[in-house]
Amino acid sequence: MSVLVLVLAVSAACCLGFGFVLQQAAARHAPRSDYLSPRLLLDLMRVRSWLAGIGLMVCGMVLGALALGKGEVSVVEPLLATNLLFAMTLSRHRTGQRLGRQGWAGLWLLACGVATFLLAGEPKGGTAVSSPLRHWLVIGVVTGLALALTMFAARSRSAAAPALLAVAAGLLYGLQDALTRVSGQLIGDDGWAALVTSWQPYGVLVLGVTGLLLVQSAFESGPLRMSLPALTAAQPLAGIACGIGFLGDEVRTDTGALAWQAAGLAAIVVGIVLLGLHPAMPEGPVGGRRTKTLQPR
Repeated sequence: MSVLVLVLAVSAACCLGFGFVLQQAAARHAPRSDYLSPRLLLDLMRVRSWLAGIGLMVCGMVLGALALGKGEVSVVEPLLATNLLFAMTLSRHRTGQRLGRQGWAGLWLLACGVATFLLAGEPKGGTAVSSPLRHWLVIGVVTGLALALTMFAARSRSAAAPALLAVAAGLLYGLQDALTRVSGQLIGDDGWAALVTSWQPYGVLVLGVTGLLLVQSAFESGPLRMSLPALTAAQPLAGIACGIGFLGDEVRTDTGALAWQAAGLAAIVVGIVLLGLHPAMPEGPVGGRRTKTLQPR
């Protein structure tokens, strides 16, 4: 892993983390009638703080795309998961909460989990899988699972709906990252003509808009501590699955390495959950009254 990939991925995580906090602060005031509707995005466009959050997220996505262009998905995705650390930093500043044992435990688990997975797996690029069946099977499983979670959340509207929508968005974002890498490879190998005549860049756009709607609906319907950990945990898992599934990323497969990789991924998920449940993460007025319209602020 090069220093450049590390700097790009961590910078992307910083922008994403700060952006998510600003977006949720605005989305939690959105009308309930906008739930899972494109009107939600149109209403939020009138809120300056939300636009600032989107600007940071776009910067994060651009930096992440640059990192994906120079490194493997299986390397970049765990680093992007550290966006929760930056979200925690901003939330802690806004709430005045100290880290405490739970915060420090989550921080160390997340950091050590990322390091363990990268050191044990030693991810490296390989030859992309040429089998269309395997390619579409991985894409179908990821998108199908995201669709199922979204439909369940839309029908139940239960307390778990924000987490379900966030997981669905994370799955789509992980797939989007994989297709972003493919798009970059198309430009490098065959130029812009090959890019505009391929379906991958349009898939990136569709996944990005759909994921954005799911994330904002999750932010609207529940506190940040319910949605952001689920989003942060699902995205790298989906990205790694796509990287190994059809992009040709290779990791060590001996028993010891696989065990340490599994331990690293488990530590990442547990660390994300601990940080997401920390009191520094704002709860938001869940179940409270919502304003009928969003006022610019």
